[in-house]
Amino acid sequence: MKLPETFHNWVSYFGSALAVLAFTVFVFLFIFHTLSQPNQVPYAGLVIFILVPAFILFGLALIPVGMLIEWWRWRRTGQRSIPRFPTIDLNNASHRNATFAFLVVSTTLLFFSVYGGYRAYQYTDSVTFCGQLCHTVMKPEFTTHEDSPHARVECVGCHIGPGASWYVRSKLSGLYQVYATLFNKYPRPIPGTITDLRPARQVCEQCHWPKAFWGGKEEPETFFLSDQNNSRWDITLLLKIGGKTPLTATAEGIHWHVARNVKVEYIATGKNRQTIPWVRITYLLTGKTVEYSSTQSPLTKEQRAKGELRTMDCMDCHNRPTHRYLSPVEAINLALASGTINSELPFIKEQAVKVLSKTYATSTEAYEAIQRGIHDFYQQKFPDLLSSNNEELMKTVGQLQEIYDENFFPAMKVRWTEYPDNVGHWIFPGCWRCHDGKHQSPEGKIVPHDCNTCHIIESQGKPGAVQYMENSQGLDFQHPYPIGGIWRQMSCTDCHSGGA
Repeated sequence: MKLPETFHNWVSYFGSALAVLAFTVFVFLFIFHTLSQPNQVPYAGLVIFILVPAFILFGLALIPVGMLIEWWRWRRTGQRSIPRFPTIDLNNASHRNATFAFLVVSTTLLFFSVYGGYRAYQYTDSVTFCGQLCHTVMKPEFTTHEDSPHARVECVGCHIGPGASWYVRSKLSGLYQVYATLFNKYPRPIPGTITDLRPARQVCEQCHWPKAFWGGKEEPETFFLSDQNNSRWDITLLLKIGGKTPLTATAEGIHWHVARNVKVEYIATGKNRQTIPWVRITYLLTGKTVEYSSTQSPLTKEQRAKGELRTMDCMDCHNRPTHRYLSPVEAINLALASGTINSELPFIKEQAVKVLSKTYATSTEAYEAIQRGIHDFYQQKFPDLLSSNNEELMKTVGQLQEIYDENFFPAMKVRWTEYPDNVGHWIFPGCWRCHDGKHQSPEGKIVPHDCNTCHIIESQGKPGAVQYMENSQGLDFQHPYPIGGIWRQMSCTDCHSGGA
């Protein structure tokens, strides 16, 4: 098949060779990618569906560019007697064959390039791309995502949501993120994205149906004390999710804050919204509004005017629905309750929390310090146990190192203290940002501070001595340690930090 004479130049030759080679590589890698497990190789999608098709298109573009350069050279030097503009005569066999070959090859390559572009679009929305492509930067988020209730939900489902506008916005934002990653301009740790997320009603409520926010949820919790026996303490809460209760026949409970007939607005100080000095509630059916100001740190008129007025939604409490980093106390409680760490090892709760709470420069340093800390403690305090049950201790060390891997990321300076979790009020202020008994209206009305506002205690106590509620009001809280009623005058966070 005779090709146009202008085709015979080094630029067009190079473009043809590049396109054919890239296409061959694409076909080979696509077959390999289809038959293998793609998620095991995070860079595969980037190469197959973005990089290789780019070379195909570049090679195809070089062919006509080279032909035009050659044609212009002929005109300038007068080497050939050619018309002013190139002509394509389909009655000429060589022209017809060349045109047909070019269209067939170009259409084929273009089809696979478009397909690669579509797969590239899919790939950039995948968990693999978001979480594994930039290993160091996104490792904390990817690790916690895989262990979360949303492990089967792709990143874009929450971070972008439906619609083209937010997709375009996220990709534009992603350009800066690529630059920051390539030139090491990203902060450590990565700041929380709560201020950049779409409203929860546009994202969370695509799956979590608001009309189902009712009833109660039984929440059993198991804690272990930091004594020699790692004494167990169980408590079961009945969380008042929301809806009308048989006792009051009125709407109440936790999800009252996002009920359709109520609008809760607030002004917070600080990027993480951990301090809320001003709240306004609007009852939409009557139009009545009530404002509450913190008696401890009230806002001035100027501060209120400059502050960001935010309408409360799911993310104000559930701000860590997926990327949750457990504190040492929480992680060890779970490990002891599940049996992955033997609760019969004396003082293991105290020592495990102690070694996990320290700050380490690298994971390798942490592994060595965890092993050394546990070994040295039992060598000094319980040498007989170290010799008789060394295998159990080594297993415990392995579990502690695994807990560290899942919740601590020294390269990104990520640990539980960097990301407050607003569900509850044990380690972080959470609910008590407003329900601290110090938010008061001008009429003297106080934001409820009573424990039974959001939950009642069904049972609590050590095994064999558990108390059970006798009426619908539940039990009065009993602290596992004998501290009397002092807990009534202080916040849980005054003592509980999540670490040693």
